[in-house]
Amino acid sequence: MNSILDRLSDLLIMVPILLIALPFHEYAHGYVAYKLGDPTAKDAGRLTLNPIKHLDPLGTLMMLVARVGWAKPVPVNSGHFKNRRKGMILVSLAGPLSNLLLAFIFTLIWGFVIKLVIIQVIPVRSETMVSVINWLQVFFQVSVLVNISLAVFNMIPVPPLDGSRLISSFIPEESYFRFARYEQFIGLGFIALVIFAPNALSTVIRFVADPIYNSMITVTSFIFGI
Repeated sequence: MNSILDRLSDLLIMVPILLIALPFHEYAHGYVAYKLGDPTAKDAGRLTLNPIKHLDPLGTLMMLVARVGWAKPVPVNSGHFKNRRKGMILVSLAGPLSNLLLAFIFTLIWGFVIKLVIIQVIPVRSETMVSVINWLQVFFQVSVLVNISLAVFNMIPVPPLDGSRLISSFIPEESYFRFARYEQFIGLGFIALVIFAPNALSTVIRFVADPIYNSMITVTSFIFGI
């Protein structure tokens, strides 16, 4: 019974986080592409924070099960950009950077709450308030880690992740077209890795994500003097 309750508690935390993090990531791609002259995402109804427009069933399930996953990629037509390579670099980076920004915002909000508790603007004098503060701590910590992990995960140079788009902007077109012939097989292999060896992938992501998380906590602690 306890394990079921723990699982339900995890879902209550993860679901709202994913409904914020994944749409924000894809919206950032579409917004930057639109600002650079590409209306494809807007015309497809993807220039929105509505999660229904962005969630990929398998990618969302993987986020709930393995804490690594993806949303439905926003369509981008680089032919609309004045500078194709520069445009694709900016669009590719927009998603991961948006998640890092979101992670830092969540860190600041949590730091602000902790400061209010310390100076007793928010009184913690009952078991109920202790429980609320503990739940909020878990929520904000998971929010930060999920967004940082999404940023790191999406920079892996494997289709359909952002890292693959980024790599395509730097390598010669002939080399990219040779690589593109195997994109589908590479993508399927990567999905198999996410499904069957999520712990190994999570370990690699946490190796990069943890220092970023610790840096955000350090900066926030300095800002609020906590």
